[in-house]
Amino acid sequence: MKKMLLIALFFFSVVLAACGNGNNADESEASDGSWEPEESIEIVAPAGAGGGWDTTARMVAKVLGEEGMIEENIGVVNKTGGGGAVGWSYIANYEGNPYKLFVASPPIILIPLNGQSEYGHEDFTPLANLIADYGAFAVREDAEWDDLNELFEDMKDDPDSVTVVGESAPGSMDHIQFVQIAKAAGVDITKIRYVSAQDGESLTQLLNGSVDVYSTGMAETVEQVKADNIKVLGITAPERLEGEVIEDFPTAIEQGIDETFVNWRGFFGAPGMDEASIAYYEDKFKELSDSEAFAEIRDQFGWDEEYMGHEEYKAFLDEQKEQVQVLLDDLGLNNE
Repeated sequence: MKKMLLIALFFFSVVLAACGNGNNADESEASDGSWEPEESIEIVAPAGAGGGWDTTARMVAKVLGEEGMIEENIGVVNKTGGGGAVGWSYIANYEGNPYKLFVASPPIILIPLNGQSEYGHEDFTPLANLIADYGAFAVREDAEWDDLNELFEDMKDDPDSVTVVGESAPGSMDHIQFVQIAKAAGVDITKIRYVSAQDGESLTQLLNGSVDVYSTGMAETVEQVKADNIKVLGITAPERLEGEVIEDFPTAIEQGIDETFVNWRGFFGAPGMDEASIAYYEDKFKELSDSEAFAEIRDQFGWDEEYMGHEEYKAFLDEQKEQVQVLLDDLGLNNE
């Protein structure tokens, strides 16, 4: 009887150990402290389909999956509204959750400074930056200006004679990228007439003559330039870019205006992610950035490679915030 009791206790302890091992596996953290996902991953694009955030999120998910870098399913969802604020608010509810990511760019700094979001970059976990995109300033093909200097000279003489349109809110990206270059050219930025067309009608307004200058992303101008509908007076890149059509776009710098504006684009996680999951995503985004498959994507969309890991990205974001605060102060738009 005693022998049978000992055997029963032995098997009971084995069962307990097996159950315990199963619980540890659910936590997806190995004995060495590393982490790997065991559930589907959701990437939020905090805007509608077809824009820069959406395109970046979907291309990244595509390459990570097709190249076998991440085995779990990766889904992309759009959370529109507030210039990104609706998407950020959604992610903020998942503190510590390593399965909720989102793509971001300068608006995550600009929108909170404007008082349009309670959440800023400090409230999330920066994982890695991947690319650099640039702004472009376009006018109708028959416009009187052929370069930025001609445009800015007219704006210095008569600021009210020129209207600039963009799809972001005042104080957000399309506005600020134009203001940053115009300020370096000597324009009084407090007198710039900026119109926000968040309904996506910016290009239509330019082509029908309602506005004079279109401040946008460089990629958004290519097809219209091909069709001879618009011309690009300048871009915000530090040097000329390679690629069909965009290689003909002059930089502000080569026109004697010593300023750039980088539309960096990277990925964040929910607040309070642990070091193991941060390290996992940092490695995967580096692998993605170095891959031939993603290099082809960058070439397709005219993006520059600009990888930054967690710590470098975090420091970069803090520096960007300080720079932007100066511009917003000048414009009277800083609500911090």
